Amino acid sequence: MDNEKKLILLVDDNPANLRIGKNVLEKKYAVASAPSAEKMFTLLENNTPAIILLDIDMPEMNGYEAIKILKSKPETKNIPVIFLTAKTESDDELEGLSLGAIDYITKPFNPVLLLKRIEIPLLVETQRKELQYFNENLQKMVEEKTKSILDLQNALLKTMAELVECRDDITGGHIERTQRGIKILLDELVDSGTYREETKGWDVELLLQSSQLHDVGKISINDNILKKPGELNEQEFDEMKKHASFGERIIEKIETLAKESDFLDYAKIFAASHHEKWDGSGYPRGLKGNEIPLLGRIMAIADVYDALTSVRPYKKAFTHEEAVRIITKGNGTQFDPALVDIFNRVADLFKS
Repeated sequence: MDNEKKLILLVDDNPANLRIGKNVLEKKYAVASAPSAEKMFTLLENNTPAIILLDIDMPEMNGYEAIKILKSKPETKNIPVIFLTAKTESDDELEGLSLGAIDYITKPFNPVLLLKRIEIPLLVETQRKELQYFNENLQKMVEEKTKSILDLQNALLKTMAELVECRDDITGGHIERTQRGIKILLDELVDSGTYREETKGWDVELLLQSSQLHDVGKISINDNILKKPGELNEQEFDEMKKHASFGERIIEKIETLAKESDFLDYAKIFAASHHEKWDGSGYPRGLKGNEIPLLGRIMAIADVYDALTSVRPYKKAFTHEEAVRIITKGNGTQFDPALVDIFNRVADLFKS
């Protein structure tokens, strides 16, 4: 397509001018000719030239009248028009330019000058169309690039999360279930307007993806503790509690290597704070109340609900109703009271 000759439409009521102009232009371009403005409009019904060379002095309809019609129609208004004239008065040129012409070419034609005067506006028009195409497709390009980045980020998050579950095989499916629980809580949080200021800037899709890394620090926990078929003693539990700090440091190391690390900001908060408690008795930092990041407080409820309703070597799975009662009992001690209210409104959704 790019190798096809551009079409030039030459409009002049003088047959000699049409013949001379066509002979010059055919060296580089495809040329269509019309002896009147009326014939020009007929040709334009099935052709879109790259440029129109339009004579001014023609019977019935002159060039000024013709260009007004050209510029009034959506299908022809963007076709560049160069006037052909024997006139040299500046007032005539000004009138033509004010009507939308891009240039004047005087007759009789100078072959070299004629080709050069056409070459420049054609180049400009090509660049205009390329810019228009780019602008029209820019949003699509940005969306495709953004999706590509998100897909890559999600693949990284999912792979790391699956690595954790492969080691901690007693909690298979825990990541997906907590991710689902967070989504349920977030939806109600937004609908109710609770913590509106804190949540209004959140990228929920990215946040949910990042939640997969909340237990990534377990990679650093010894298998004897991580896979112990029984309840942990105090020393072992103290070691297990380190997974929150380990997770935060692992994600910080990734951040130092990644140029696009915004998606890890959420993950780091989840990893570091999901075992903090509202009354300050949690770990690793013993944060209290609103000192605990909201994301950590949300994850705490989703995480505990899944732990309660899942089978462990040292305990049976609690029923949904028992888990709801335990979480409700932790209102104001282990959990944020506002979030416990949110949980109780949507608790039935956790069952399905």
